[in-house]
Amino acid sequence: VQLQASGGGLVQAGGSLRLSCAASGRTFSSYTMGWFRQAPGKEREFVAAISWSGGSTYYADSVKGRFTISRDNAKNTVYLQMNSLKPEDTAVYYCAAGPYGLGSKSYEYDYWGQGTLVTVSS
Repeated sequence: VQLQASGGGLVQAGGSLRLSCAASGRTFSSYTMGWFRQAPGKEREFVAAISWSGGSTYYADSVKGRFTISRDNAKNTVYLQMNSLKPEDTAVYYCAAGPYGLGSKSYEYDYWGQGTLVTVSS
């Protein structure tokens, strides 16, 4: 599975962005998909995950109620809708695919995209 993340950019605090992650490969619909982020000088952290069917989701406490993960298996794409953005959301966002259930650990994901930068100004 190859992943290509897009949609990052510069936005003011309180604004919104939608990230997309396009996947290649016929087995996309069988993978759990996740979003992680890495801020400058910090370790990569979990943001959100969605099950293969889209029926289950899991969020980090820091984004719960503001971010929404979704997927369209017909388009081999997973999305991250980010609302009410805060300066502390500034990071490079990565999408990832894994064969396990909803997970928040990097090692639970086998495939990674290249990342897209989100910058939230105050």
